[in-house]
Order: sequence, then C-alpha cells, then structure tokens
Amino acid sequence: MFGNWLKTSILMAAIVALFGTVGAVFGGGSGMLIALLFAAGMNIYAYWFSDKAVLKMYGAQEVSPDNNYGNGQFRNYYNMVKELAQNAELPMPKVYVMNENQPNAFATGRNPENAAVAATTGIMQVLNERELRGVMAHELAHVKHRDTLISTISATMAGAIASIAQFGMFFGGNRNSDGERGSPIIGILMMFLAPLAASLIQMAISRGREFEADRMGAEISKDPKALASALEKIHNYAHQIPNETAEAHPETGQMMIINPLSGAGLKGLFSTHPQTEERVSRLMAMATNF
Repeated sequence: MFGNWLKTSILMAAIVALFGTVGAVFGGGSGMLIALLFAAGMNIYAYWFSDKAVLKMYGAQEVSPDNNYGNGQFRNYYNMVKELAQNAELPMPKVYVMNENQPNAFATGRNPENAAVAATTGIMQVLNERELRGVMAHELAHVKHRDTLISTISATMAGAIASIAQFGMFFGGNRNSDGERGSPIIGILMMFLAPLAASLIQMAISRGREFEADRMGAEISKDPKALASALEKIHNYAHQIPNETAEAHPETGQMMIINPLSGAGLKGLFSTHPQTEERVSRLMAMATNF
C-alpha cells in the first residue's frame, strides 16, 4: 500500500515540477498563474458536476429500495453494494445501472458523502455473484481513496501545462533569465513535448490508483481471486463488445474498471489502465493471505 501511495506522490511532484519548468520558460509568474487558474476553474467545475453529467451521458438509472427500477431485478445488486459499503466503513453511495451490453463499472462523486457507483447490465450477465462483489468492492475502494480528487488535481496541472505550452509563445514567452527570447526550436519542442509529458504522468497516476483500488477492493470483499477472475472476464468481453458512449466520449474511459475503448490495445505509457495480466498476478499473490 505504502509503495503505491509513494509512487503517486512522486508522480504528483513530477507534474508540479514540470508545471514550474514550463511556466518559467513560457509564461513567467503571471503566465503560470493565469494558466493554473484557467485549468483549475475548468476542473473544479468538473469535480463538482461531472458525476451527474457522466451518469446522464451513459443513461444510468438509479436503483433503490423505493423506485424498484427493473421490477426489483437489481435488488441483490443494491444490497451487495450496501453490504460492501458497510465493510469499507463508507456512507451508502447512490447505486446506478447502465443498459449497456459491454461489461464494465465505475465510481464517481467528489467525496464519499456524494459518491455513486454504476454497473452495466452486461457485467451482471457475464459475472457471477462473487466476481461482481469483487468489482463493486474495487469501485468503493476508489471512493474511499478519494481518487476523483487525485484525478482532478492531476488534470488541473496537466491542463495548465498544456495551456502555457500552447499559448505562451504567442504572449512573449520562451525568454531566458536576462529577458531575451530563447531558441525558437526549443520553444516549439517544449510546446509539443511538455503536454505529452504531462499526459504521460497523468496516465501513470491513473494506473497507480487502479492497482491500489484492486488491493483495497480485495480487502473489502475478502476475495482477491474473485476480483482477478472478474478482471479477466471483463477484459476479454470489453474488447469484443463495443461501448458506443465510451467511443463517443473517450475521456470517460479512464473511469471504468477496464478500458472500454476499442483502441485499448495501446500498452505501456499510453494507457490509463495497468495491464490486466499484471493486475491479476498481484491479486493472485494476495490470495495466499486470505
């Protein structure tokens, strides 16, 4: 656990350092402040309102004991989340179902008191009860770790870096310590490479949080093997069954437990999710302690 948090902290420090470097090259103090405020405003808005927007985007329907959505067929799913939330010592989140054939799930919300979890109808058809418990425990781990907050901070910094790099040169940026304009070649390279570097760091942070959610999700459900089995099944089906909403809004793909995009074959540095094989391997190693 400590290793994953340390890695996240180092990556967050790296993106802050990159922000400072790019700001010094292009924008100076005032440029850095303007870009940071602009990016922060966008992401703070997303932090407060993106949960409702994403749920609406996917046509998610709330499940509760009162609305009897689906004629009660999702009652077991609701009760499962309730039990797992109690195990995790979390407030009861809102529970949603998405009428989507691709098996997948995600958590959203700005804090545990305003959280929501959502699962597709496809995941309920593909997974057995133990496996679905593992998946929902993983999503509750994201809630407990406040991963939405971490994602918002990293997105704010990445957005600010991109803003400075793209517009800094047009406002007299790329100057050395004496106030003279620097090499235009270096400026052009920074304009393209800095946002790329920020995105790579942001993706690495996302992968680290997935590993940590797997670990805590296994502890919440007390069944690492079930989560490992679920990840394998979802991975196989997600690459066969397209998710039209995710394809139309690829920025939401990082929220899912498995990348829902048909282009998910991109590996390594350019992936928001760790390799499923490595996730399964880590979970199976944990299983020896349960």
